[in-house]
Amino acid sequence: MTRGQASSTSKRKKNDTGVIGDNTDPMTKDSLLKFYRDMLLIRRFEERAGQLYGMGLIGGFCHLYIGQEAIAVGVQSIKEAGDQVITGYRDHGHMLACGMDPKEVMAELTGRFTGSSKGKGGSMHMFSTEADFYGGHGIVGGQVSLGTGLALANHYKGNKKVAFTYFGDGAANQGQVYESFNMATIWKLPVVYVIENNQYAMGTSIERSSSETHLYKRGASFRIPGEEVDGMDVIAVQEAAKKAAAHARSGEGPYILEMKTYRYRGHSMSDPAKYRTREEVDEVRKTRDPIDHLQELLAKKGWADEAALKAIDAEVKKIVADAAEFARTSPEPEPSELYTDVYLEAAQ
Repeated sequence: MTRGQASSTSKRKKNDTGVIGDNTDPMTKDSLLKFYRDMLLIRRFEERAGQLYGMGLIGGFCHLYIGQEAIAVGVQSIKEAGDQVITGYRDHGHMLACGMDPKEVMAELTGRFTGSSKGKGGSMHMFSTEADFYGGHGIVGGQVSLGTGLALANHYKGNKKVAFTYFGDGAANQGQVYESFNMATIWKLPVVYVIENNQYAMGTSIERSSSETHLYKRGASFRIPGEEVDGMDVIAVQEAAKKAAAHARSGEGPYILEMKTYRYRGHSMSDPAKYRTREEVDEVRKTRDPIDHLQELLAKKGWADEAALKAIDAEVKKIVADAAEFARTSPEPEPSELYTDVYLEAAQ
């Protein structure tokens, strides 16, 4: 298992409710506590989203990020202002890691006008250019071509920005992924492809669906370097992301990070996940949970006792409760909103 060793010194503005990185040394007390809070915010947010779905307040599909929190938090902790993030439809965690307000994200989940996309995107199709988040996308693998396009724009402008393009192990078998890899290499585009390998795609184990299960090797025929990373270890994720981003930003072209992770829930809220055993899920929770792992590290270093961690949890739970109440009480879009944001009106 390889871990990168690049550095970055740029800082980004912090949001007092959402998650956002600051590119600091991950082994300081403040950095580890921030990682802990950021991952816990995503975990508690997703747990509440699951509850709202069960209550009928969230319609359509809803794909939870529980278990994979270390990836979005670790990678986006090294994101510089102007770097883009794009992903598939398991996107709530990435939006929070971009610094988006949990209230706007939850309101979008419930289809309210105060949501980040005015209630018209829902769980799978949120968007915020202000947060450099270029969407969750419902077409499996479709975001890989779009993320490569973002990198092409960066290359054309010469702005030294990187497009962080996330996709899963299931999407790794889509043809447009390899067309994108080829283009990215030919033009040396500044893109980091982050494969969130949670082992089961939409419900089929990777051993049954992929002839090459080490997905970072998929870039070899396109001369794209890559590595496998413990996606349950936020420090390992950040270190690898630093290396990958430095490679892309320096003009060397694309880089692939395969994050070995695990989702605790089914593919979506409607998936009973009968393709794996409860014992398997419990074992991962017990031995590899990213939040528990960091909590143990904080305790070992003497940087946070039980009372301090409970205080963080209480703070996060209040943020999530406020977001849920905001979403529940916000108005739905007016019918006239069906006709807005369809075309860009020409300047008069």
